[in-house]
Amino acid sequence: MKILVIEDHPTELKLAQQVLGAAGHSVNTAEAAEQAAEAVKADRPQIILLDLALPAMDGLTLVKKLKADPETRDIPIVAVTSYPEKYPKGQLLAAGCDAYFSKPLNTRSLPQQLTAIVEQGQTNDPHRP
Repeated sequence: MKILVIEDHPTELKLAQQVLGAAGHSVNTAEAAEQAAEAVKADRPQIILLDLALPAMDGLTLVKKLKADPETRDIPIVAVTSYPEKYPKGQLLAAGCDAYFSKPLNTRSLPQQLTAIVEQGQTNDPHRP
């Protein structure tokens, strides 16, 4: 599975990249929302793991931008945050996130959780057999 991880903390970015890569996924990374928006267009991921607290443009703004674009609106987005009080789950789901995880991430179950989200989206897609 092709995954885009958007995270501005180098340690957390590297951890997610290693965990998902070890599970056999192809992982691209971005450290800022603007860079991520370009990466999504250039190399369309099957799912996006998105930290919400990013410099300049925050993750919630990026979610709204991606979900408003017909080319990217169907890509599942999993929001990740260390600040659940700042980003309530209902607000994130209303903005277009497909799932929401609080940090620290459970690295043992993360690959399976992302696979399940993608598979669930495929079964709900009327254009897929």
